[in-house]
Amino acid sequence: MPSLEKTGVVDAAESGQESGGADARGPVVAEPAVRVVDVHKSFGEVRALQGISFTAARAGVLGILGPNGAGKTTTVKILSTLLRPDSGTAVVAGHDVVRDAAGVRRSIMMTGQYAALDENLSGRENIELFGRLMGLGKRAARQRADTLLEEFDLVGAGRRAVRHYSGGMRRRIDIACGLVVRPEVVFLDEPTTGLDPRSRQGVWDLVTALKRQGITVLLTTQYLEEADVLSDNIIVIDKGTVIAEGTADELKERTGGSYCEVVPLDPTKLGAAVAALGDLVPEAVRNDAAGNGDKQVDRVSIPAPDGAGTLAEALRRLDSAGVELADIALRRPSLDDVFLSITGHSGGHS
Repeated sequence: MPSLEKTGVVDAAESGQESGGADARGPVVAEPAVRVVDVHKSFGEVRALQGISFTAARAGVLGILGPNGAGKTTTVKILSTLLRPDSGTAVVAGHDVVRDAAGVRRSIMMTGQYAALDENLSGRENIELFGRLMGLGKRAARQRADTLLEEFDLVGAGRRAVRHYSGGMRRRIDIACGLVVRPEVVFLDEPTTGLDPRSRQGVWDLVTALKRQGITVLLTTQYLEEADVLSDNIIVIDKGTVIAEGTADELKERTGGSYCEVVPLDPTKLGAAVAALGDLVPEAVRNDAAGNGDKQVDRVSIPAPDGAGTLAEALRRLDSAGVELADIALRRPSLDDVFLSITGHSGGHS
């Protein structure tokens, strides 16, 4: 995946731009790359957004999660000037989406679930076309195409028609076209949908490269592990408003933090395991285990506020009671657990 060093993307420290650094007058507090305040949007009687507010820091990745119909796509369309908000304020890269839509468009790149390419043109021709549309001369557009094809590892495929490309290659060419001129903010709307694991990893590497070079990324995704791995901050949208915000770790803490899962070798010994664990087992968990006599329950989960210390104490007690184990592990809630607990929807439907 590209380092972007040859794509005209210059590190903010080298370019001298004010991005939160310090100058002779003291520290400069950077404005967020994206600021959304109390934005509403309705389609007839359907209220898609009901006062959504959030910010996205510069040179970071903001993950946007939410079930179908939550308002994610409407939010992205407003921020990219494809839709006009009914009320509220949205500023992208210093440009108001209503008063200075042209400024917003000059500052962003947007990639949807499906590559916006001319399939009859080659990868090189698509990049050159975008370059000319962005105001580059013929020679500059060709040079830019050369650079981007090399950086995106598509030199060999550059002269083939895009219709012959794999899904991962289409995605790379699509994103390369958006980087002909350096954007300040990139919107990636479910960019890895339909891609194989190797191609998905390639897009993940690209997102990391964009962040490293000082570009802000807003990422909507249906893969919660994707948001977990890539995002510096996450917002959860449901019914047109932000219902949770924080880092992946902060959101996971909302479901109770780490827990210890104990699986006896003999499932019939679950009661003995619970008894041996004693006060480590909350009363509600103890009652639940006791009330599942007709169900095949083979494990018990207990809070682990001390992390590895709780695990060690559980092992000591179980060993003393002679309870043999098939497995015992310290686990943290997944982002999928968080999503389900916050929205009541499975993350697979985001």
